[in-house]
Amino acid sequence: MNTVILSCESLEVYVAAAQKTAGTTYPVIWLKQKYHEEPAVMRSHILETIASLPKEVDTVLVAMGFCGGSWDAVTADRRIVLPRVDDCISLLLHTDDVYHPNLKQMGHMYMLDGDPDKFSPELMFQQASEKHGTEEARYLFDMWFTNYSYLDIVDTGMADCYSEAFVEMAQRSADLIKCDLDYTVGSNHLLEKLVSGQWDEQFLMAEPGHKIAHKDFFE
Repeated sequence: MNTVILSCESLEVYVAAAQKTAGTTYPVIWLKQKYHEEPAVMRSHILETIASLPKEVDTVLVAMGFCGGSWDAVTADRRIVLPRVDDCISLLLHTDDVYHPNLKQMGHMYMLDGDPDKFSPELMFQQASEKHGTEEARYLFDMWFTNYSYLDIVDTGMADCYSEAFVEMAQRSADLIKCDLDYTVGSNHLLEKLVSGQWDEQFLMAEPGHKIAHKDFFE
């Protein structure tokens, strides 16, 4: 089959690692992480990207989740294979073959070990301060993160997230959002299954013409 991978750029190091483990070399098309801020914008970008693919591409492996409805009502003229998870964090929290659409815990914010710069409260605070001033940025952070108590580092084994430098960086982010720093176990299991064709109940195989819907992900 003629296959490409369509991935959120936040998973770049994870997709590369999964392909290395599986021995695949599929071309990868990256979706800008910034589009996650507006699912409708991400959906439009997804539709445009799929429509622009060469006609000989018959299978699109998607390295992301439902992501706030980004895939709702998407229809394509080729097979689309997606992990049945709510977002990219749940994707990396899977460690076995059991279907779970959402493995995140209430009150927990997550930081990926493979590329913490893809989500960094420290960077977010810097950007907010430059745009609004430090005092306003502090107010916004207190509002955005008021319901969180923990910043969890997702340990997938992709990097040494216990190193002094990593912990210091993560602690600065945890302090900014007034959360305790903790760890949770994750893995690259679902992405490895995705690229190696092990598509069981943890995946949606949308054949050409299938209109992808919320119910396809959440039973």
